[in-house]
Amino acid sequence: MRRNDGRRNPFDRDASRSSGRPNRSSSSNRSSGGRPSRGGDRFSSNRSSGSRPSRGGRNFQEMAVDLSKLINKAVEGFVAEVYVPKHQFIDFPVDEKLKANIISKGYVTPTPIQDQSIPVVLEGKDVVGIANTGTGKTASFLIPLIDKVLKMRAAGIEERVLIMVPTRELAIQIEQEFYGFARQLGINSVVVVGGAGMEPQVRGLRRKPNFVIGTPGRLKDLMERRELDLSKFQTVVLDEADRMLDMGFIQDMRHIMSFMMDDRHTLFFSATLSRDIEKLIGEFLHDPVRVSVKTRDTAATVDQDVIRVPSSEKLNTLIDMLKQPEYDKVLVFGRTKHGVERLARDLNQAGIKADSIHGDKTHGKRQKALGLFKQSHVTVLVATDVAARGLDISGVSHVINYDLPATYEDYTHRIGRTGRAGKTGKALTFI
Repeated sequence: MRRNDGRRNPFDRDASRSSGRPNRSSSSNRSSGGRPSRGGDRFSSNRSSGSRPSRGGRNFQEMAVDLSKLINKAVEGFVAEVYVPKHQFIDFPVDEKLKANIISKGYVTPTPIQDQSIPVVLEGKDVVGIANTGTGKTASFLIPLIDKVLKMRAAGIEERVLIMVPTRELAIQIEQEFYGFARQLGINSVVVVGGAGMEPQVRGLRRKPNFVIGTPGRLKDLMERRELDLSKFQTVVLDEADRMLDMGFIQDMRHIMSFMMDDRHTLFFSATLSRDIEKLIGEFLHDPVRVSVKTRDTAATVDQDVIRVPSSEKLNTLIDMLKQPEYDKVLVFGRTKHGVERLARDLNQAGIKADSIHGDKTHGKRQKALGLFKQSHVTVLVATDVAARGLDISGVSHVINYDLPATYEDYTHRIGRTGRAGKTGKALTFI
C-alpha cells in the first residue's frame, strides 16, 4: 500500500496495493459510514539509524517492522508453562504484623518474580529484576523493604527508601499497594510527581516519610529547592528503568543517584536488558543478584490483525468498529497528547463513551479517567504510550493502535494490555 504522498508504508513491504477502502487484512472490508472525514495525520516512515525514537510531535518516527509481525492468531487452548514456587508468603521471615497484612490482601503463593526476589532483598543484596508489568514486581520490593524499615526501626535506625518511577500513574499504583501492606505499621509515604501541586508534596516530605515515591523530574526539582535531602536514604528502587531511559531521564537519574550513599541498597527493575541498561546496572549497583522471569507469550493470547484504511477515513472506521457490541472495553493508542484528546472528544460526539489520559492532563483528571474506564462507566480509553505505561487494567477486550507506535517494543507493551487472565484478547493496528 502506498500513502497519498507516494511514500511506501514500511509495514506493507509484502502486501498488495490497497484499493483505498478500509480493509482488514484477514477479514471483510468495513464501511466508512459516510460521516464527514476527520482522520488523523500520517507520519514519516523513515528512521534515522542510531537515534532514539521520538515519543511524539512532528519529529515522531514510526516503527519499521514486517507486516507479518502485526498479524497473529492466538493459540487456542494455550496454557502457559507452570512455575512451581519455592516458597509460600507465610514462609518469608518478615514481621508478623506485615505478614498479617499480606495474608489479609489474599496473598498466598508468590509469583515467580516475588518468589525469587523477596528472599534476596531480605538478605540486603542488590537486585536486578527483569520482569514486565503485571508480574507482581511491586510486591517483590515493597514487602521486603517494609520489613527492613520495621527491623531497622527496632534497632533504633530510621530507614528511608526512595522509589523512582517513570510516570505519575505508576507512582500512584505503588503507593496504593504500599498502603495495603503497611496498614497500621506506623510507616508512611509520599508521592512526588509532576502534574500535581508541589506544596502538598513539600509538606509531605517535611514529615520525613519512610518511603518517597517519585518521578525523576519532580525529584530533581525538589532537590534543587533543598526540600529533598537524599543523603539519609539508605535504599533506592529504580522501577521500569528501561522506560525512564527511553523517556530521556538518564541524566536526571544519574544526578539523583549521585546524592545518595555509596553503600546504599539498590534494586533495579526493567522489562528489557539492553546494552544501555547493562551500563546503568554497572554504574548504580554493587555485585547484584540477577532475577529474570519468563513472562507470558503475548502472541499466544492475543489475536493480532491490521486494518488498511486511508488517513481520511481513520476516524469514521474507528467509530464504526466501536459501535459493535463486542468492543466493550477498548484501549485506543494515539501518537500525541493533542491527538489523543481530540480523538476522545470526537468519539464522544459520535455517541461513544470515551475518556483520555496523556501528559497534559492533571493528575486528578487522569485518575478520574482511569477510574471511569476500570469501572466500565466509559467503554473507550484513548491514551499515549507514556501515560499508559505501567497501568494494570483488567478485562480489556481490544487494543486498537490508531497511530503506529515508535518501536516494536512499544507495540508489544500496548497489546499486552489485553489477553490476560486466561482470556483471548484482540489487537488491531491501523495502517
